[in-house]
Amino acid sequence: EVQLVESGGGSVQAGGSLELSCTVSGLTYDSACVAWFRQAPGKEREEVARIYRYGATEYADSVNGRFTISQDNAKKTKYLQMNNLKPEDTAMYYCAAAVSGTLCHLHVWGQGTRVTVSS
Repeated sequence: EVQLVESGGGSVQAGGSLELSCTVSGLTYDSACVAWFRQAPGKEREEVARIYRYGATEYADSVNGRFTISQDNAKKTKYLQMNNLKPEDTAMYYCAAAVSGTLCHLHVWGQGTRVTVSS
């Protein structure tokens, strides 16, 4: 069974930083892609960043320049470095991954880690 476990959330002041981690287990190969999503109460789920197996990245306009996604394939861990956090970044953050090594279909989700940014 493929599982994703997120960690690193917490409470910070506006302008602060956090680094989220997502560890992927149950795969004998590298996932084609892994993405970070967030969802605040009463709002739709939003993709904030994704990284492909060989390193290409994409970011939502709302976080571009502030967030950086990276990966350590040897550790099967993905990271989301979040700098200059804003109150509007407050949300549950979820990691999602493709079970395929070639097709970026995000089928598996973690349980989430909470990020709270106070003004």
